[in-house]
Parts: sequence; structure tokens; C-alpha cells
Amino acid sequence: MILVAGGTGFVGSAVVRELRQRGEVVAVLGRDARRIRDRFGADVEAREADVRQPAALAEAVRGADAVVNAVQFPNSPIENKRRGWTFEEVDLNGTRHLVDAARAAGVKRFVYVSGIGAAPEAARHWFRFKWQAEQYVAASGLDWVVVRPTWVYGPNDNSLNRLLRFGRFLPFIPTFGNGKQAMQPVFIDDVARVIADAVLRPEAKNRLFELGGPEVMTMDDVLKTALSVMGKRRPILHQPVFVGKLLGRLASLLPSPPLTADAVEFIVTPAVADNSLVEEVLKPALTPLREGLSTYLK
Repeated sequence: MILVAGGTGFVGSAVVRELRQRGEVVAVLGRDARRIRDRFGADVEAREADVRQPAALAEAVRGADAVVNAVQFPNSPIENKRRGWTFEEVDLNGTRHLVDAARAAGVKRFVYVSGIGAAPEAARHWFRFKWQAEQYVAASGLDWVVVRPTWVYGPNDNSLNRLLRFGRFLPFIPTFGNGKQAMQPVFIDDVARVIADAVLRPEAKNRLFELGGPEVMTMDDVLKTALSVMGKRRPILHQPVFVGKLLGRLASLLPSPPLTADAVEFIVTPAVADNSLVEEVLKPALTPLREGLSTYLK
């Protein structure tokens, strides 16, 4: 049995679907068992626990042969420190708790969904916390795999779709920065297939895979391609990053902030992967951006 933690999220739910299509027995770990059952019905076993609370995880991982950690906090990357929705509490400490529980339960393989840019000396704290989580997984004594996707897009993503929604009622698409940062967007179905391979294929053992789409382009080019697929013509209105950060600082005073200064920084950071290892070992067929967008934006 394969346990997918964060299995009702954007990436996690795609992984669950892919594993079920391959005939695997899947359990889903989430904070709300009813939401799991509403999403997947009887196709999966619902297990309720919060990765920030280690006491509940021993029962949650019971009987699992492999664990996939695809947990994201709500509204990521917009942190909410009042509620404990931060990269430190969820990505780092939550991963540590889940690894400890998996090791104690005799789990054979642990797959961690990290992010491109994770590094020990990264300028941004979210990349440092993800790197620390990767190190904990690799030192666990379990068979492990780390997958670092770039910007993941698909019908249920909350980043590209959020920008495109503005184009449905505004005569322009608002963005922060100059739109020239290098991006390598990767289609959610491709990410799910690679993560499923990371769980099931022996040759993936103890590997770290970066994963991006087949094309590197600017942020503006991503938006223009999406607008073209939608059959819309909208200019892209660039706002200075400092304006976005100012708005984010003000918004962070709200109980549930819709934006933070760090989230603006997250949005304008380049995201480019080195696909050489994943192409050598797992040989994924990667979907071009226009083709991926056409499956749901038309």
C-alpha cells in the first residue's frame, strides 16, 4: 500500500490518480478525512492526521510500503504564521515528523516532493527549509527519492490560473516584475507520472531528480501562450516588485492574508531545472506548454 500525504492537494491528488490508474492500493493522509472521501470516494483509504502533530502519524502510516510527502499548506506560498502555515512548520518539521513515523513503521521507500531552487545557502528561507527537509529524508536510512519540480501548472493550480482569471474580467493581466525571469513550467500529469515512477521503480532509489517542462521561456511568454490558447488578447501590465512587496506587507496584517511580501518574491523567482538525470533514469515524456494548456484552457 502507498500512502500519499497531502493527497487532496494539487500535486498530491494527481499522484493519487496516477497510482490508482496503475492499479496500486492507495491511502491518503490529510487533515480532513471527509474531504478525502468526498474527493476519491471508496477508491482510497482516508487517514486523518496533521504532519505538524507527530503523535497522530504512527497510526496514519501503519501498513504502508511507501510514503509520498506532497503536503502543502493552504494557499501556499502565502504563509500564515498565526495558524502555523509556514515552510518551516510544514515543509521542514512536517517532513521530519513523517519520516520518523515512516521509519518506525517499517516503510521501505519515502518520496519527498520538494521544489526547484532548494539549497543550503539559498537567499530565500523556503528554499533553505526544503533543502533541510531533503537532507533529513536522505539521512533517514530509508530508500528515498526527492523530486524537485519547477512551476507546476494544470487545471487546478492556484498560480497561473489565478493570473489568468484576471483576464476574464480585466482588460489586462497584472503581474509583478518585468516578466523576463526564466521559467520552465511542467504539466501536472507529467509530475504525477514521475512521482509514481519514483515510488515504484527500483532504479529511482536514492536519487534526487529535478523536473521541468521541455521548454524554457520568460514569464511573459508563459502568459502569452496561455492567453493564445484561451483565444484572448490582453496586454500584460507589469508592476514593480517593490509595489507588490508593499501591498504584501499591508495584506499580511489581515487574519488570512491574500498576499505577502515573501509570496511576491516567490512569484518573481526564476524556476529552471536540470532534467538530465530524470531523463536518463526515468525517461519521462514531457508535455509542451501549449499542448498541456490546451487540455483544459480551451
